[in-house]
Amino acid sequence: MMISLGILSATLLLALLLSIRGARRTGGATSLEQWSVGNRGFGTMLVFMLLAGEIYTTFTFLGGSGWAYGRGAPAFYIIAYGAVAYIMSYWLLPAIWQRATTWRVVSQSEYFTRAYGSPALGNLVAVVSIAALIPYLVLQLKGLGIIVSESSYGAISATAAIWIGTTATVVYVVLSGVKGSAMTATLKDAMVLLCVVGLGIVLPYKLHGGIGPMFTRLAAERPDFLTLPASGMSPSWFASTVLLTVLGFYMWPHTFGSVFTARDASVFRRNAALMPLYQLVLLFVFFIGFAALLSVPGLEGADADLALLRVTRATFGPWIVGLVGAAGLLTALVPGSLILMSIATTLARILRPQRVGQPADSATFARLLVPVLAGVALFFTFRGGGTLVTLLLMGYSMVTQLFPALLASLIPTARISAAGAIAGIVVGEATVAATTLGRLSMTTLLPGWSHTITDINAGLLAVILNVVTMVLVSRLSSTSTVPGTV
Repeated sequence: MMISLGILSATLLLALLLSIRGARRTGGATSLEQWSVGNRGFGTMLVFMLLAGEIYTTFTFLGGSGWAYGRGAPAFYIIAYGAVAYIMSYWLLPAIWQRATTWRVVSQSEYFTRAYGSPALGNLVAVVSIAALIPYLVLQLKGLGIIVSESSYGAISATAAIWIGTTATVVYVVLSGVKGSAMTATLKDAMVLLCVVGLGIVLPYKLHGGIGPMFTRLAAERPDFLTLPASGMSPSWFASTVLLTVLGFYMWPHTFGSVFTARDASVFRRNAALMPLYQLVLLFVFFIGFAALLSVPGLEGADADLALLRVTRATFGPWIVGLVGAAGLLTALVPGSLILMSIATTLARILRPQRVGQPADSATFARLLVPVLAGVALFFTFRGGGTLVTLLLMGYSMVTQLFPALLASLIPTARISAAGAIAGIVVGEATVAATTLGRLSMTTLLPGWSHTITDINAGLLAVILNVVTMVLVSRLSSTSTVPGTV
């Protein structure tokens, strides 16, 4: 137990030292542009680490193996949507970067404001962004508590772990901004690769005689587990969910903001070639979940997310458990820091607009917001209850509603007005809220229809209504601002 606790403590200290070193190397972030987007000077590897740091979170670390443990083949959609999104990024991210760099914007909402010449649209995007990010941050903190508590054998409670991790995150975000997150992401990626790939190979061999024999046993004992069901999470659900998730992949504000850190557009084209390789790591996450299913059965509901930690504790000693816990700790800290930074930057730009002749602009104000926002997240983490689970399920669908307006901003001939973009987002978000809070699905909306139709993800209905509304309102508008020309 003490060995595991020592590894966790050393990793947290190392993460802090790396972030402080990053701050010293840059001489301190004096402007909001330097603090939040690193003066737009990151090369291929730092952008790679940032994007991977945001995408591979506690949900991937725990949820990926948990889905494999509890649901089987439907979990493979996680591999599919990431690979497709990386292909899309080859064309999408350079186009966003080009406009963002020209306009010198530092937040997603500011991008939409400039693209459509509409502060109202920018404020709407900010509201959607923050509404989606707060529960996402809470997820990271809850995951942090679970990981540290389990890997320390209960020596550190989940509550204590959340307080310690949040405090450390606030310190290095305030001190070094995005540079600190990038440095910590480098450590995180190295540890995740080591632990996940190592466990994904060793556990099947140690527990089942190999990966092949593990799947042979799985096919014999759970023959339904390696195929998509005929209804529910069927092929229609799989394809529509992959499509919906691809559209929203880069619409998370902290991911969108990382695009602004690159020094040139070629960084994204190189990353488009590299990032799909990172998806292979998820295969090993699934192997862990399948190995746990056959060796540590009985984890039901939310406890399925403990599969990785439980099978590790049952199979290995405290050294390995400590390393796995440390990697999981970083999968919470890195995206958590980027989410805090994204919300603080968004609010700073809205509450303290950029003024000519003030090079330090809103940097100090953004830093002051970080501990306040962390306090809000802690409140919801400890007292939010089940409502946050519902909001979290809405999160991806919420940010996906921003994609049609983004795409239109990159196509000047689209002739979409700010009013059209606002109306489309409002209708899309209202549909998401109605279907999620009202527990509606395509099955309830279209009773008696074939599963091929009713299993389609209801989030796509929101996107379709969004696009139709956006186009109609733009055509009816008396004036129309052509996106991308402001």
